[in-house]
Amino acid sequence: MAEALKIVTVPTKPFEGQKPGTSGLRKTVKEFQKPNYTENFVHAILAAVASVDKLEKSVLVVGGDGRFFCPEAVQIIARMSAAHKVGKLLIGQRGIFSTPAVSHLIRKNTALGGIILTASHNPGGPDADFGIKYNISNGGPAPDGFTNKIFELTKSITEYRTVPNLKIDLEKLGLQKFVVEGNAFEVEIIDSVTDYVLLMKQIFDFDAIKKLIAGQAPHKKPFNVVFDALHGVTGPYVKKIFCEELGASNDSALNATPLPDFGGEHPDPNLTYAHKLVSVMKEGKHDFGAAFDGDGDRNMILGKNGFFVTPSDSLAVIAAQSNLIPYFKQNGVKGFARSMPTAGAIDRVAKEMGKEFFEVPTGWKYFGNLMDANRLSLCGEESFGTGSDHIREKDGVWTALAWLQILAAQPDISVEQLVTKHWEKYGRNFFTRYDYENCEDAAAKKMMEQLTNLLNAPDTVGKEFLDGGRTFKISKADNFSYKDPVDNSLAENQV
Repeated sequence: MAEALKIVTVPTKPFEGQKPGTSGLRKTVKEFQKPNYTENFVHAILAAVASVDKLEKSVLVVGGDGRFFCPEAVQIIARMSAAHKVGKLLIGQRGIFSTPAVSHLIRKNTALGGIILTASHNPGGPDADFGIKYNISNGGPAPDGFTNKIFELTKSITEYRTVPNLKIDLEKLGLQKFVVEGNAFEVEIIDSVTDYVLLMKQIFDFDAIKKLIAGQAPHKKPFNVVFDALHGVTGPYVKKIFCEELGASNDSALNATPLPDFGGEHPDPNLTYAHKLVSVMKEGKHDFGAAFDGDGDRNMILGKNGFFVTPSDSLAVIAAQSNLIPYFKQNGVKGFARSMPTAGAIDRVAKEMGKEFFEVPTGWKYFGNLMDANRLSLCGEESFGTGSDHIREKDGVWTALAWLQILAAQPDISVEQLVTKHWEKYGRNFFTRYDYENCEDAAAKKMMEQLTNLLNAPDTVGKEFLDGGRTFKISKADNFSYKDPVDNSLAENQV
């Protein structure tokens, strides 16, 4: 029998700085734990949704990467959703969903949207970071206009509504029913992995990949694989897909238990933070390795002996070999895209294949518009994000499966050989990325001002530099701007 519950209105005041970035609001856990801080932002999300869609009786998807404060935030969202007369929440067991899984579930269930609890590849724990972002009905991150609306609401909030006595059992799978002042409210706790696995089986040929790993004909020997979940959300997905479904050994799943603090490590899949995987691959016992970030949307690909595939090359190789992936065979390839900071390897593939190509600002939402307009199939960012139009988020596990599918179709070729063959055909692109963390705001702004002045200097383009007996010439330097060809929105000052 459903439990009758009451809505309570709580007075509050605005907090400064609740402006969502390209992937929602990210702050320290301690900031989110301040009285009313999380509630204020959740109220702003729900109010913003209600201003453009019918929130009442709608369906929302809720889940996160399992970092510290996730369970508490899920309960807050449930209580406030009930107070806003949302009809139903789909929540991952224990509050856990990968970001790609949320995107898929929004689309599969025709949900109004989803609230994702993650700070992506940022560290977790009581002294680290937390984040909340909203994805719209297409499964992708909310566009700038919507996040600006959220921010404006955070600046003027005076009260929020909640149902303080509502408590969700996050462990028990199934439907939980409530009555809130005469209105039905449902919460369905679902397995975090099942729906995503079914989607991957529709996209890839699991039998072919299984034969690759097992060394069955046409392959001459087992193909040893290893995956590092970095104690993030992908652990259960790695175990289910790569171990149970595809036959990889159980010890090929490293750091596969999601932990609130990611085991005290930085859940960022790069050569620095995925050092355990790098060390394992350098031993030469494994043919393929992949690491995934905290919420499962980023990836790093390695070949035997630690051969590193840059994100730019990974995207380009998948694009060039896309005819080997069943999903693209069936649906065709519409176009390719990359973020502005990403090296131009994909540009060359698009030109050779005669496909439309787009260069967009950083932020997956810019890819989503192009996908919804049927102009884009495959895209990526230099920050270790790759994905396709199967969802509206980048997708780490999908990327690893794409690589394995391509390798399965070409017996006895290694990751390094595949990339080298790509370079021989298309040429090789280089780029350098530097990460600066915990910088002082004033100093960072001053640096950006100096960089802008350098870009605008009349003698920058055409300037030559000599290194190693070779001359390098600056052909282009600009403060990147982007006009969306679908909705004509303008993004400027991307540098």
